[in-house]
Amino acid sequence: MAKKAPKTVWFVYLARCADGTLYCGVTTDLKRRFSEHNGSPKGARYTRSRRPVVLAWHQKKLTRSAALKREYAVKQLSRGEKEKLVDSRCLPIKRTLKSVPTKKSLEK
Repeated sequence: MAKKAPKTVWFVYLARCADGTLYCGVTTDLKRRFSEHNGSPKGARYTRSRRPVVLAWHQKKLTRSAALKREYAVKQLSRGEKEKLVDSRCLPIKRTLKSVPTKKSLEK
């Protein structure tokens, strides 16, 4: 019997830029993505001029589709709602939003 390939886990994240703005994105590897944001031309155009970029919040999703839907929902939030998401780890009342895990530091 053939072994099943491990499932890819997707992350939706909010990054805090040096100027205090928040950037939302999706990735399969947070550490790699933040390395790209902070020192590679592969980082998002928005974050290239706002370095350093640090992880403010993230949420794990099992599929790319679920991650993209969650990213869209987060992008629809006001700045204040995004700040609440980051600061208190609680979500504003939105039917598309679910529980949030605790944030982790990438600087380990």
